[in-house]
Amino acid sequence: MSTLDLLCFGAHPDDVEIGMSGSIAKHTSQGFRVGICDLTLAELSSNGTVTERQHEAQQAAQILGVQERINLKFSDRGLHMNQEDIIGTIAQVIRQYKPTYVYVPYEEDRHPDHGEAARRVKEAVFNAGIRRYQYGDEKDEAHKVKQVFKYIINGTVKPDVLIDISSHVNQKRASLMAYQTQFSPQEGQVETRLNTGFIDVVLGRDQWFGKMKNVAYAEGFMVEEPLLLPSFE
Repeated sequence: MSTLDLLCFGAHPDDVEIGMSGSIAKHTSQGFRVGICDLTLAELSSNGTVTERQHEAQQAAQILGVQERINLKFSDRGLHMNQEDIIGTIAQVIRQYKPTYVYVPYEEDRHPDHGEAARRVKEAVFNAGIRRYQYGDEKDEAHKVKQVFKYIINGTVKPDVLIDISSHVNQKRASLMAYQTQFSPQEGQVETRLNTGFIDVVLGRDQWFGKMKNVAYAEGFMVEEPLLLPSFE
């Protein structure tokens, strides 16, 4: 199993694409190895089946050039339960792929699962770095992640970090459009905030973030630990 430079966690397939697919496309184009780990199958979604959603997730991963996409199949809306098992399983994934950077949803989000996902992953990041921590039968070596970044799914906040995605915004749009059951209105579907212009709202937010630094499009991230810069250049 190959190691990853970036490992991006989401509660549901499409969370990562909403928040940071432009940054993923940019990094994979530069040769970075990127993985996506979805915590649930989103089985409670208003539209689409689990099988359709998994197919869409794999299509999106191909569009973005992702090396690995896995799903841990925890219960949708159940990330607050069985926390020891969830944290332990995520810690195993982190130790297996040994990412340099981990990405989680920003906790202050309208969907409770997004905040729960962030909390579970951050605890798993901590546990994965403890030499004597073990979960299950496998004896994995400890792994310390260099930094945890938080991407924004719903809403808008002032980000700590921006990544210019101007050259990759079309890939972001395409990765979102891969989720036809979620973002494209279709006959017989339930009308939701996702299939009534949500992609345009997301890209509009990315435009607004871009204007903060005079680029066309940017994605915003939050950090808890300070970033160490080599200089002010």
